[in-house]
Amino acid sequence: MEQELLKSAGASNKIGWAFGLGLDRLAMKLYDIPDIRAFWSKDKRFLSQFKDVDPDTTVKYKPFSKHPPCTNDISFWVPDQFSPSDFYDLVRTVGGDMIEQVELVDEFLHPKTQKTSHCYRIVYRHMGRALIQEEVNETHRQIGETSVTQLGVEVRW
Repeated sequence: MEQELLKSAGASNKIGWAFGLGLDRLAMKLYDIPDIRAFWSKDKRFLSQFKDVDPDTTVKYKPFSKHPPCTNDISFWVPDQFSPSDFYDLVRTVGGDMIEQVELVDEFLHPKTQKTSHCYRIVYRHMGRALIQEEVNETHRQIGETSVTQLGVEVRW
């Protein structure tokens, strides 16, 4: 606190301290946000965690990678007893912490063969480092091969 302020208040023989706790610091503590700069981010992965949240719901910040994604699609003919959740589990098992998202982006029924094809978009992104496309391609190939042997799909390379 400036000594001039104390003098003008008639307390020139005192020492004063001024401090405050901003709303951003309070939110950091409340939601376990480690870096104040996150509040200035326009990143949807940050903003979506707090959008349309019920005030009575406890929300904790979930960290996300700051590294760029690699996105690969995989298409295959599915057998009759195919379950998309089995494929999601397989992708996360094979890809481990490289997998950020798996999404069904297209479903197609062949008019002549009556076979169903699924196309999945897999987003690869590591929390601690940037991935290179060659390592992503290798993991993607392993996902395709494992899908053939474990799920009975026919990959459409």
